[in-house]
Amino acid sequence: MAHVLLFHHVQGLTDGVRAFAERLRQGGHRVTLPDLFDGRTFPTIEAGLEYARQIGDDMIAEAGAAAARDLPEDLVYAGISMGVAPAMKLAQQRPGASGALFFHGIVPLGHFGSRWPPDVPLQIHIARDDPYEDPAEVRVLADAAEAELFLYDVGAHLFTDSSVEGYDAAATEKVLERALAFLQRVRQLHA
Repeated sequence: MAHVLLFHHVQGLTDGVRAFAERLRQGGHRVTLPDLFDGRTFPTIEAGLEYARQIGDDMIAEAGAAAARDLPEDLVYAGISMGVAPAMKLAQQRPGASGALFFHGIVPLGHFGSRWPPDVPLQIHIARDDPYEDPAEVRVLADAAEAELFLYDVGAHLFTDSSVEGYDAAATEKVLERALAFLQRVRQLHA
């Protein structure tokens, strides 16, 4: 069993994020799902982005670090869109990470450190024409981390969240299949 610390996206800890985490649990993994927004959810990405700007990147990063503080070091850090930021910071800076899963986004390499840790496997899932992501930056990170990069032909940024507009059930099933296989490999590496 892998232990996944999963950070939600900018619309908050939605029912769709909870459902996604539950699917990882059903795959045999432990999932810790902190609420970085203290119960607030937002009807649109734009409204969530406005709130995130108000509280600031440092506060979000600190909330992510606080969520990990009392957990074991050998976590798989996972993030959905905005949640990739605390996941990536912890994967790069906290010793002992077992792996990282990034859904719907990345943070450019160099933001939290110039190198990806060579012993931390990474898997990235992103919409092919995602308006919130720079394909060149995604490729730089994927190459530097020797990551598995999966691009999906979908029409929305947050396509795995069943509670927001743009949910794509078929693509979500593919994401979960690949993420669960990744977690199984990580578990075997650390058994």
